[in-house]
Amino acid sequence: MYLTMNRFRIVPGQEEAFEAVWAARETKLPEVPGFVSFHLLRGPSTEEETLYASHTVWRDEASFRDWTRSEAFRAAHRGAGGHAHLYHGPPKLEVFSSVQSV
Repeated sequence: MYLTMNRFRIVPGQEEAFEAVWAARETKLPEVPGFVSFHLLRGPSTEEETLYASHTVWRDEASFRDWTRSEAFRAAHRGAGGHAHLYHGPPKLEVFSSVQSV
């Protein structure tokens, strides 16, 4: 299993708009070989930001890497910079390989 997360720091008061952008996105992930699941997670809020994470599980690293080189990836991220006013900086990508499963 291979897990990817993007952490987003959202401007206070923009949470509903951020969630709406994600809800309106056309996803092709279920059609991508090696894709397992996706979740958009809302974390804690402070006076400065609300933390979100997009959490995607892949069968293996190769499946994720193949997706990042695909037309489906380019289509999914087209226009992503059009909502810069929602963010405190760019998202931060974090990747993990499974070392134990229960």
